[in-house]
Amino acid sequence: MSLDNLQKIRENFIKEIEEVKDLSLLEKIRVKYLGRKSELIDILSSLKNLSIEERRETGVKANELRKELADLIREKTEDLHYKYSLIQPSLDITKPGKKAEAGHLHLLTKVEEEIKQIFLSMNFSVIEGPEVEDEYHNFDALNIPINHPAREMWDTFWLLRNQKEIRNPKSEIRKSEKLLLRTHTSPVQIRYMEKHNPPFQIIVPGRVFRYEATDASHEINFYQVEGLMVGKNVSLANFKFVIEEFFKKFFKNQKIEFRFRPSYFPFVEPGLEVDIRLDKKSQWLEVMGAGMVHRNVFDAVRYNPNEWQGFAFGMGTDRLAMIKYKIPDIRLFYSGDLKFIKQF
Repeated sequence: MSLDNLQKIRENFIKEIEEVKDLSLLEKIRVKYLGRKSELIDILSSLKNLSIEERRETGVKANELRKELADLIREKTEDLHYKYSLIQPSLDITKPGKKAEAGHLHLLTKVEEEIKQIFLSMNFSVIEGPEVEDEYHNFDALNIPINHPAREMWDTFWLLRNQKEIRNPKSEIRKSEKLLLRTHTSPVQIRYMEKHNPPFQIIVPGRVFRYEATDASHEINFYQVEGLMVGKNVSLANFKFVIEEFFKKFFKNQKIEFRFRPSYFPFVEPGLEVDIRLDKKSQWLEVMGAGMVHRNVFDAVRYNPNEWQGFAFGMGTDRLAMIKYKIPDIRLFYSGDLKFIKQF
């Protein structure tokens, strides 16, 4: 009786599978004939109730049928996949390929490079230095000794480390190994002067850090470019010429207006701030702090202040980019928003 059932199962299966037109119906047939509750599985489960001779014959035939049905389902599946791909091809070989999207430089990188190229054209050298600084180079050597009120101008990220101080027997200047994230790029100027003799003219671009609340015009890290020119006869007249030439080239505006105002910075004397106005209708914009290098700074690097003099200046790369490209919020530079970055 079991052999007759097997033959009937095969005939019904062949008839049904020939009429299958889609994969969902094929799956239903698979479950019907090969699933755990199928008639074929019931026959295999009932073999224990048959005699040894019947068990041997029926078991072989049932397993052969199960393999045959599984093979036919696999072949039908492949056939349906092929027919479906002809009707709805997954790959159109005639369709133009997608152009690979290349990355590009960040706007701040572009602006910094433009600033470098302008100063290089005026015979300045580009110098870089460490972002992790010691207290001496960041403050003391720049005429900002410990407990000086001017230190409040720079909200500092201090780094935890064993602290010790070094005193040079030939100098009263205190040297501290207390570490911090540099608050400006001026310490790189100190490091340069410690190893080089004047005359020279350099710029120092780089990232700086301030511990302060963020808003549309303030960030905890941003980019600066500072400059220094030292020589025997360097004056504010030289500074005025260099800076006016720089801003005319940077903004591509020969009619830009300049305003120089007295100000205070501990490492220069006299100190001043530079304002610009791009046209008659626009407002004045503060863009730079500067001045003649303080004699105490020259003392710290063993320059004779009676023989050498120079000017120093500093400006924010982010601020110049915001002015040039009319960007309202400094935080956009660091947001990682591709919609913003791809505009430039």
